[in-house]
Amino acid sequence: MKIALDAMGGDFGPPNLVAGAVMALRDYPQIDKLYLVGDTGKIEAELKTKACSDPRIEIVHSTQVVEMSDGAVESVRRKKDSSVSRAVDLVKRGAADAIVSAGHTGAAVAATTIKLRTLPGIDRPGIAALIPSETNVFVLIDAGANSDARADHLLQYAIMGSVYSRHVLGYENPEIGLMSIGGEDVKGTDLTKEVFKMLRDSSLNFRGNVEGHDLFAHPVEVVVCDGFVGNVILKTCESVGDAIFKWLKHELVKSKVRMAGAYLAQGAFRAIKKRVNYEEYGGSVLLGVNGICIIAHGASTPLAIKNALRVAAESIEHEVNPHIIEEVRRYHETTAQLEPAIR
Repeated sequence: MKIALDAMGGDFGPPNLVAGAVMALRDYPQIDKLYLVGDTGKIEAELKTKACSDPRIEIVHSTQVVEMSDGAVESVRRKKDSSVSRAVDLVKRGAADAIVSAGHTGAAVAATTIKLRTLPGIDRPGIAALIPSETNVFVLIDAGANSDARADHLLQYAIMGSVYSRHVLGYENPEIGLMSIGGEDVKGTDLTKEVFKMLRDSSLNFRGNVEGHDLFAHPVEVVVCDGFVGNVILKTCESVGDAIFKWLKHELVKSKVRMAGAYLAQGAFRAIKKRVNYEEYGGSVLLGVNGICIIAHGASTPLAIKNALRVAAESIEHEVNPHIIEEVRRYHETTAQLEPAIR
């Protein structure tokens, strides 16, 4: 498998990205080639500091970087030689099977959508973020790709999230929940009420509406929402996780007894921290584009980049896109068969 890494994106640029790439090549022999896209001089300097001369690495030079202040679509049109655009071009030409970027999310979404197009039957791609609960890891889709979604977009997200949950996470029959403000089908916005009916009438394993407290108390395997709501949920979860550990640290150092107890329980603390640490999950898959795109956190550490490359490799191995195409085809066939009976 061949993966293209946007080596200039993210808050820290080449140092963290190249370090993560070196870690991934060491741990994932299934990666046959890793393209590092960006400023050749800077990439080579980082590889030199890591004493890495892995023959699987190929540097693809680009002269531009998409800044966070750049518009998503405009960056694709005006910065044709940006690292993210050149990385997507490698996938478009078939030279790479996937792209990983920790840079401007909007630019990565726009570049892949414009250059690769969407899969048959998919109108808008959605970011599938993985969030741990007490009993499972669930897919949150859309986590920020499309904030102005229609009902049919959310139905497509449900199908894609179910495919990813089943084929990558290993849940046999993923249960789907629609994010709303109440469990009853009459609760929510006009959009969620319309989506509720569509999901109810589909062959998906639809539980119904889920509220904020259901995410962790009574989790489903796939949570469906528009990108605005999903991005708020994702960032809130991240900030709450960070805050809890800071509060714990503050309280535990207040007395020697608490410190002793914390020492005895340090294994449990480490296990929980690892479970909620975004670095362990690496990145989120942009489902629905005709290729594989992994969106990594802007503040990604080398460990996060390593795991983002792992997620790309898993998506390639499990052939997520062909499964999505097949499930969408089945949905439309079933709907076409039911329509005469409904009329």
